[in-house]
Amino acid sequence: MDKFLAQLRAAAEPTRLRLLALCARGAFCVTDLCDVLGQSQPRLSRHLKLLVEAGLLERVPEGANAYFQLPPGVDLARLLLARLPEDDPLLAADRRAAVRLAAERAREASDAFRRDGADWDEMRALTLPATAIEEALLGLLPPAIERFLDIGTGTGRLLELVADRAERGLGIDASREMLALARARLAERGLAGRCAVRQADMYRLPLPDAAFDAAALQMVLHYAEDPAAALAEAARVLQPGGLLVVIDLAPHEQSDLLEQQAHRWPGFDDAAIAGWLGAAGCAAQPAVTVPGPLDVRLWPARRLPGHVAAQTTSVLTF
Repeated sequence: MDKFLAQLRAAAEPTRLRLLALCARGAFCVTDLCDVLGQSQPRLSRHLKLLVEAGLLERVPEGANAYFQLPPGVDLARLLLARLPEDDPLLAADRRAAVRLAAERAREASDAFRRDGADWDEMRALTLPATAIEEALLGLLPPAIERFLDIGTGTGRLLELVADRAERGLGIDASREMLALARARLAERGLAGRCAVRQADMYRLPLPDAAFDAAALQMVLHYAEDPAAALAEAARVLQPGGLLVVIDLAPHEQSDLLEQQAHRWPGFDDAAIAGWLGAAGCAAQPAVTVPGPLDVRLWPARRLPGHVAAQTTSVLTF
């Protein structure tokens, strides 16, 4: 009862209700919330602190910044928000300002990538058959997924793709610019309530053991200095019997990709992937090939029970 009353008291204030309504639609940092609500940072920080302490919001650090959003399972917050009138002028103005801000952030991130000469859409850059690859991946994933992890999420396209079959989706990426684009994509498509993104290192995922029943690394492994370590960390956060799908290039001889696209590896053969997966405690299943200018392979594997992996030191709730 004490926790319930504390949450009611925390929510019973106009600014805090506005904050809850915004953060139910996606993740926002303090600066973003100041821009939308037109209030000072000290004032909003105090409101956010109360909401976090009451368990109505969660605070997710990202570099020097932090993002706020509704944690899963906060039924009281969603019940209260469902009672708010959709046509309330103040809430409607907040929503419009949030949409405008998300568009601005996405444009800034895209502009930064273009200025730096990078092309974040690698499928397009390599003229790969993206639709066929996505269809092949969906054919390997189960029709219902409780928790899905996308390692190297980029612009969040894979989260969008699996959103209709996953109760919760989490995307991990090291690039803040990528995460800005991913957040904008998820918010625009109304998926921010079930899908989230975090900044993290794929070699040290800030996630507990056995937290997900499916995970994917799409076009990520050829950038890895240590593919075996990346796969071992991905396997660690899978439940026993959980599915891991690696999507990457088959062996090729286009050495220019190592320089122009900063690839570390000229594709992978089945034996190398199977060996790394086996060392990570996963049983490899038959691979799938998607032909194209560069052949793409999908390597599914199941997490074996009883394999013990090292636990990361810092854990985020999800």
